[in-house]
Amino acid sequence: MKLQGMLASAATPFDHTGAIYRAKIQHNFDKWCRTSLAGFVIGGLAGEGPLLDADEKVEVLRIAKPHVPESRVLILDVSCEGVHSAVKLAKAGAEAGAHAVVSLVPHQYRNLMYGPEAQMLYFRALADQSPVPVLIHNAPQMTGVDLQPDSIARLSAHPKITGVIETGTPAGRIQQIRAGVPKDFAVLGGTESQVWDSLKAGANGAVLAFASVAPYATIAIWEAFRTREEEAGIDWQGRISHPSILVTDMYGVAGLKHAMDLNGYYGGPPRLPFSPVSLEARAEIEDAFRDLKG
Repeated sequence: MKLQGMLASAATPFDHTGAIYRAKIQHNFDKWCRTSLAGFVIGGLAGEGPLLDADEKVEVLRIAKPHVPESRVLILDVSCEGVHSAVKLAKAGAEAGAHAVVSLVPHQYRNLMYGPEAQMLYFRALADQSPVPVLIHNAPQMTGVDLQPDSIARLSAHPKITGVIETGTPAGRIQQIRAGVPKDFAVLGGTESQVWDSLKAGANGAVLAFASVAPYATIAIWEAFRTREEEAGIDWQGRISHPSILVTDMYGVAGLKHAMDLNGYYGGPPRLPFSPVSLEARAEIEDAFRDLKG
């Protein structure tokens, strides 16, 4: 499994009752797969993963799987506080067709889990028992726990731990991690506002919520990097920076879903306790995405 290029952290469609909307999952994946996205993370933060139970995460994966070519990577988010639950979900995900799994650093017991030994034990134990490769998701702004580059370097020695997604950390962190891990260890950016800088620092690609809305814009950054067209890469980074802030930091998943509706995907309502964005926020998002259609 080679992780390279732009991957979407896929939003999860719900109907008006809050149930998983099967037909719209199929619609979104059919449309996303007409682009050159390299793969998808299912059940992550952008997919309202914390609001899905384990069976629902696997169900979304099962629905999506037939609509995704084998050349694209499917990664299931198995973030749990304990190894037992994460392993159980990893095994179910592998049976449903996941090529790999990813987990956030456990953080509910952050006063106990802050130490690197406990953090590394979680990922090693998960990787020991997972039937598919494991990726680390380090998102300290979300979890309050920051997995340091030296810990990631030590984890990269495990044959089943094959990559890391860095979200909300400086782009320079990519360079620090890259210096300490094997060449075939995937280092992926996860912050929309610094995709170009992450690639320049040594990232293999990025996993982005924004790719659920405007995959072509994220792919344009990757292609500019791949073909060494720096001016184009910086230009596209500038184009997505403000819209991406609106649908991640400011309005979150509800804003993301409204932007998807604008661009021909199905966003639909977020799951409670999230609520749809206000009319003012909708107008702001619509204005920001006016030149990022399709």
